[in-house]
Amino acid sequence: MTGNVHELRPRAGGETEKITINLGYVDLGHIDLLVQDGFYSNRTDLIRTAIRNQIERHAEAAKQSMLRKSLDLGLRHYSREDLEAARAAGQMLRINVLGLASIASDVTSELARATIASVTVLGAFQASPAVKAALADRTR
Repeated sequence: MTGNVHELRPRAGGETEKITINLGYVDLGHIDLLVQDGFYSNRTDLIRTAIRNQIERHAEAAKQSMLRKSLDLGLRHYSREDLEAARAAGQMLRINVLGLASIASDVTSELARATIASVTVLGAFQASPAVKAALADRTR
């Protein structure tokens, strides 16, 4: 199943998560000044650039932490067939992802509970509301 892990690259549009941050007026003013002077195209551009710079700055520490926590990096999709194969083999899956973990929409809550021991996602976890509810006590 590790064949469907893909490294993430920056994406635009609908393939992003929206977050909300609170900034002081002075910080916001500095951002607007840098945008106005042409250093960045907009506030979001500056904030994304700042976040990427910090991620790059701490890349080695993050890499070591990912190894310690056995996290898959990127996109990890679990199909109904993946879970049925795990059930047939008598295996319980431990989903550990840094990025996006998704469970196919045709996976039932019963199949998810029968095959998924734990879910740890740093990033985003996509599954049907029924599957998320069924795995709530196994999700960190």
